[in-house]
Amino acid sequence: MSTFLIKNAKIVNEGEIFEGDVLIENEFIKEIADKISPKSSECIIVDAEGNYLIPGVIDDQVHFREPGLTHKATIETESKAAVAGGITSFIEQPNTVPNAVTQELLEQKYEIASQSSYANYSFMMGGTNDNLEEVLKTNPRNVAGIKLFLGSSTGNMLVDDQETLEKIFSSTKMLIAVHCEDEATIKANLEAYKQEYGDNIPMQVHHLIRSVEACYKSSSKAIELAKKTGARLHIFHVSTGKETDLFTNKIPLEEKQITAEVCVHHLWFTNDDYETKGSLIKWNPAVKTKDDREQLWEALLDDRIDVIATDHAPHTLEEKMNPYTSCPSGAPLVQHAVVAMFEQHLKGRISVEKIVEKMCHNPAKIFKIEKRGFIKEGFYADLAIVNTHQPWVVKKENILYKCGWSPLEGTNFKSRIMQTFVNGQLVYSNGRVKDLKNGKRLLFERD
Repeated sequence: MSTFLIKNAKIVNEGEIFEGDVLIENEFIKEIADKISPKSSECIIVDAEGNYLIPGVIDDQVHFREPGLTHKATIETESKAAVAGGITSFIEQPNTVPNAVTQELLEQKYEIASQSSYANYSFMMGGTNDNLEEVLKTNPRNVAGIKLFLGSSTGNMLVDDQETLEKIFSSTKMLIAVHCEDEATIKANLEAYKQEYGDNIPMQVHHLIRSVEACYKSSSKAIELAKKTGARLHIFHVSTGKETDLFTNKIPLEEKQITAEVCVHHLWFTNDDYETKGSLIKWNPAVKTKDDREQLWEALLDDRIDVIATDHAPHTLEEKMNPYTSCPSGAPLVQHAVVAMFEQHLKGRISVEKIVEKMCHNPAKIFKIEKRGFIKEGFYADLAIVNTHQPWVVKKENILYKCGWSPLEGTNFKSRIMQTFVNGQLVYSNGRVKDLKNGKRLLFERD
């Protein structure tokens, strides 16, 4: 294993920014100090040139499409895009084909990742209306959590049986992550718009079909059930201002039984963008209004919302060009999420320390990930160097997603990921991903 010495960095960790050096030996951070001298002639020096050194980002919600949907993406292609974007660990969702709803199918995904992932990985175990026995076999030490779809999305994993839900919530101590949209509300809304438009429903009404009411009704029910059963609940991709009132900032994160995530696209786009972006920004839950976006930002910054993630969910461009009723929801984001948040920093919206808290520290705390998410001696050397004065434009030729497109195409970013380290190895540098599939299975510090 190589030894690296990162010099002249603005180190961002636990609410502080300080200038210093970081020594990496084998897979770990060996030393952090104002000045460190190379210990041997074989030590590789990386000059950070006064740029930010952040912990590698942990993306707690991605869809990398393997197995079964590999025409859209693979673990190899999307993890490669992730490390180019400063994301060094990901938690992937169970709605692949077949759905990861047995221990055997779940382990098959881990086996694929062990051979092909550039980034560290974990996979959620999927819950259904009839697999409680399999759910309860899940190992809390090496699986991120249980994923439940309380609204239909890509795949067929809707859990809508109240008795089953209550059993899952009351039977496991593991973190339960949920996609919250009320199915009956969505179906009624969709039917009304079909009556008016047939299959050619305008994308501009997507946020009215998958409405504020659909989100709030489902989220509030899930929270009520978690409080009743004592379950550890994490609500994915909160998209409405109304939902933000369901969460608290009155207690420390470590004491929260109910936590929340917001995604980059809900902080970036609004329903006004359907006019120009159309189906490229069709997500479930839908991008909502400017008021919703403002309230999401407010809740993120005052700590009612705990995590920023991507919900990276690629489809082919051909699939995205289908009419509304057959156009899949989701878009790729892992390569551009970190620089998108730094763009918001440069606009004065969020501090660098807060970006690191929400994208690195808090996912590690919420999922209790072992020795990751911080720049600390003895922790894994998962790191990214970010230059905030290196403008570039998102173009087809620099997009690494297998699907070959991005909803952010044409965006001019001022910040750029310069280097990314995964488990102590330099996997990305100056625009090139090295052929180092160096990802490890994430482990979790749980009883």
